[in-house]
Amino acid sequence: MPENKAPPVPIPSATVVLLRDGRDGRDGLETLLLQRSPHKGKTGPWVFPGGRVEEADHVDGNAHSVETARVAALRETIEESALVVAQDALELIARWVTPPISPRRFDTFFFLACHDESQQVRVDGEEMIDHRWISPRAGLEAPDVDLAPPQFVTLTWLLPFQRSADALAAFASQDCVTFRPKICRTDTGAVMLYGGDAGFETGDPHAAGPRHRCIADSGRPYRYERFG
Repeated sequence: MPENKAPPVPIPSATVVLLRDGRDGRDGLETLLLQRSPHKGKTGPWVFPGGRVEEADHVDGNAHSVETARVAALRETIEESALVVAQDALELIARWVTPPISPRRFDTFFFLACHDESQQVRVDGEEMIDHRWISPRAGLEAPDVDLAPPQFVTLTWLLPFQRSADALAAFASQDCVTFRPKICRTDTGAVMLYGGDAGFETGDPHAAGPRHRCIADSGRPYRYERFG
């Protein structure tokens, strides 16, 4: 982006991480991933249901409020998966704001909710072409599941939980985490620094101290680190 050009304003958006308990005797929880339609010859990535806020979603005229995001999250989930989620069932867990260097930016609230067992997923066949209920570990390790960092980090967060209700209760007791990534190039790829990382303020991936980052080494899967 040219130095004299202001970064694009983030588009307000929302997404829902839907959970259910495993099927067919399998242990552990599963989450719903939807596959976007191909674009410019590329296979579509896998995402959680969600999308941008529309004017009809606005609460009190505020496109960037949490309550507006809740309305948008519920509408998008219905449109993309045919699943209806109660508004009071949504637990806010994260907010992801795309870095200023990106040509398209989003300000996305991530909500967690448990799936109503009586409902079946039906993708729209246009924006979304496929779906999977998948365990967090399988989602992270599947070679054909293309994930962006927000989805990768969220699935990593879910790894310790065996039951969907336990995950929801745990996140309900925690504060929402806001991600405003700072991307640093390295000899082996890139590092996305998040708030709380020792190098976040200075943009130095080598700074000693606490870690909160996602590492994207060339030719390897992402690695998420959060400690200290």
